[in-house]
Amino acid sequence: MTKNEKIAIVTGAGSGVGKASSIALAAGGWTIMLAGRRQKPLEETALTIEAAGGKAIAIPTDTADPLSVKELFKKTQIDFGRLDLLFNNAGTNAPGVSLEELTYEQWINVVNVNLTGVFLCTQEAFKIMKDQSPMGGRIINNGSISAHVPRPGSAPYTATKHAVTGLTRSTSLDGRKYDIACGQIDIGNALTEMAARMTKGVPQANGSTEIEPVMDVSNVGKTVVHMASLPTDANIQFVTVMATKMPFIGRG
Repeated sequence: MTKNEKIAIVTGAGSGVGKASSIALAAGGWTIMLAGRRQKPLEETALTIEAAGGKAIAIPTDTADPLSVKELFKKTQIDFGRLDLLFNNAGTNAPGVSLEELTYEQWINVVNVNLTGVFLCTQEAFKIMKDQSPMGGRIINNGSISAHVPRPGSAPYTATKHAVTGLTRSTSLDGRKYDIACGQIDIGNALTEMAARMTKGVPQANGSTEIEPVMDVSNVGKTVVHMASLPTDANIQFVTVMATKMPFIGRG
């Protein structure tokens, strides 16, 4: 590890927002530990970063599994001796069914990944950041527009994203004494594999199905890089980056 090397962990780094943010951070000089459940997409992200002159290591990780999370952070500490940034991005969704048809298994899977996984990673990041020298670091949570308002048939996703907002606030408060800054990025209609359905039409609150505007996912990466670039005595607590014309402002 070089003297000025900045170390980041990005979860869900094999695709979508995680991949775009990892590439953007690497271009900004960060060394990235790429975490996610599928090894091949992680390796593809790593190859993209390395081809551009960056540095990245693919670490298959299930963020809903405490032991898997501990191994990720243990390896990061062994390899680099510190952690400067954690981007809690990994997330999942349940099928868009009505609340009364949702199964327990579908509910708990979303809770485990979207909320418990964020907690587990945050906890391990705290353990490293509070004891390193210089002390501190930054945690960025992926909240989503759903941290503000729901879509039809999205109870588990919306509930967990609202909960992430509470965890962001608690992390920000509890991290003060350790110089750990925590902020949240709420993303709306970034064109990823998950959001591709927006271009074909998605259910609206009034019962209609409408095509929604989307934005390039690179805009998310740029925002994450900006948040990560601040010194730890400054923090972007909450930021929303979204397709300008998506039906969010004016809902209801």
